[in-house]
Amino acid sequence: MEELSGHTILEVEGVILLLLIVALVVAWAAKRLRLPYTVGLVLVGLFITPVFHFEVSAPPELILGLLVPPLLFEAAFHIRIDDLKRDLKMIGVLAIPGVILTTILVGYMVHLWANIALEIALLFGALIAATDPVAVVALFKQLGVPKRLQVLLEGESLFNDGTAIVMFGVMLEIAMKGDVNLMSGIGKFIWIAGGGMLIGWLLGLLASQFIGRIDDALMETTITTTLAFGAYLLGEAIGVSGVLAVVVAGIVNGNIGPRGMSPTTKIVVNNFWEYIAFLANSIIFLLIGLTINLQILSENLGSIFVAILAVLIARAVGIYGFSAFSRDIQTKWKHILYWGGLRGAIVLALALSIPRTLDGYETVLAMSFGVVLFTLVVQGFSMEKLVHGLRLVHRSTIQERYERRHARFVANRAAAEHLEKMSQQGLLSAHIWEQMRPLFQEREAIYVNELKDMLAANPAVELEELDAARHEALRVERSALGGLYRDGVISEETYSDLAGEVDAAIVEPHLNWSQLLRLGDGKQAEVNKMMAVVIQEDDLQNAIKGLRRAGFSVNQLPSTGGFLSHRNLTLLIGISEGREKDVVSTLDRYCHRRVEHIRTPFLEGGFLPQRAVPVEVGGATIFTFEVEAYHEF
Repeated sequence: MEELSGHTILEVEGVILLLLIVALVVAWAAKRLRLPYTVGLVLVGLFITPVFHFEVSAPPELILGLLVPPLLFEAAFHIRIDDLKRDLKMIGVLAIPGVILTTILVGYMVHLWANIALEIALLFGALIAATDPVAVVALFKQLGVPKRLQVLLEGESLFNDGTAIVMFGVMLEIAMKGDVNLMSGIGKFIWIAGGGMLIGWLLGLLASQFIGRIDDALMETTITTTLAFGAYLLGEAIGVSGVLAVVVAGIVNGNIGPRGMSPTTKIVVNNFWEYIAFLANSIIFLLIGLTINLQILSENLGSIFVAILAVLIARAVGIYGFSAFSRDIQTKWKHILYWGGLRGAIVLALALSIPRTLDGYETVLAMSFGVVLFTLVVQGFSMEKLVHGLRLVHRSTIQERYERRHARFVANRAAAEHLEKMSQQGLLSAHIWEQMRPLFQEREAIYVNELKDMLAANPAVELEELDAARHEALRVERSALGGLYRDGVISEETYSDLAGEVDAAIVEPHLNWSQLLRLGDGKQAEVNKMMAVVIQEDDLQNAIKGLRRAGFSVNQLPSTGGFLSHRNLTLLIGISEGREKDVVSTLDRYCHRRVEHIRTPFLEGGFLPQRAVPVEVGGATIFTFEVEAYHEF
């Protein structure tokens, strides 16, 4: 058994390097085989241990103090507060009462069904309550699952990690002392959780103030790094939740800090944290596979089965029960939230931190390993099929047709270029190639015309590809400027100015219609009409996203009014001749109609006791008017 803490620096460096090489190979293989990357790391770790007799004992301090903070901070840093506020009540319910409910339900089921002492069973219930949907969220981003669902799952995980760790500390103290003091436990929970969030809020604000006064990408990146690890260390040092401190610090800094960053700094900071999260993620999931002891699992199969069953039941009660606090969450979203409750690094670290002298230590460790392995492998592997089965990713028929035509065009050209290269090298006779070339050219002409017609008839698809091409061109320009600077062709001052211009264009969240046309053919479409669109507040984010993807510049106007307790919002859109249908079809696609129940004391003019009345809401009300002139500022 190798103890990382006992190795010399060079030996530790060698182990880390080996883990990174394995992670690179797994990442490459997972991408080619279209498998979940994190699940692949766990399976490879399980394979390495018995075959190569390579075991690594990961101290819980290594996971909680070094690897978890960057993962939590990176996720929190990229959560927009507006997205979080929409479902903050639901996330809060899942993260606090949900964790307490999971602890109690799992604890009592394991106590009754596996014949384990109640205090030990409750300890297991507390540590298993922390969810880790890293693999699921990565899959969501890849598949294009609705942003709100991502925020729900990720927000729950960010906050329930902290509350679960606090609950674990309370339950561990109870298990060690053998007595239960309810009031003392509640007070300690409030102090540790509330204190951690307060520390994170103060440090996040302080770091944002420093960032606003500095214009240096490396220094600002260093400030965010110091904040991520400093929040955890300070929280733990004063006896509050370091995990919650990191989460709140990341959310505050991610929503305030970037306002004071230049475009170049934003790109540097985002790339840095994306890379750090990849490293931490890779090492964590490899360590999970390397640390799980298959022998302990085989000796405790009965307890593991009970634990898995208890966790699944408790998750179902929590998700389907507490979702009543947010009525507009679709049923199929609830299924995803339920099945997406994976367990990972936090559970592993907490299980390893239990004193070995505690009665039932090996059983708790085995159940923890078993639940982690089940959720990562079984639930992780099946999540993509569940997403597709529930039709969460909406792809229009025209998008699918366009992708098929485009793929055939690319494949045809690749085949022609390969045969031409073979002919030039003498591996294919010129006579045969001259006979085959017209066939490929004729097929390419057909594909080009089909693609042109499809793009002309569907501006949204055309604009999406044009926007992607523009971003790719900007990245190449950025790389070319870097090469000129490294070769000494341009000065540092010139490089900074030009790179800043390109970075500002790269971080632009969307292109409006006139910008895209100006890029495509040098002309600006004449805006001769305006559309005022009244939508429900719940449809705001989807509508803006859809309109921007379709190339429209959208301005949100302050408005009042409401219907059935739903606030109305007004969007103002400038359009050119003939684009009215594009706006209407986009809004029809992104503003979902749904039936909601309201409580009303009135029915057909008479007073009756309150009752729930089903009412259809959603959609949009559109007003169009002509304008004499339109100017962008």
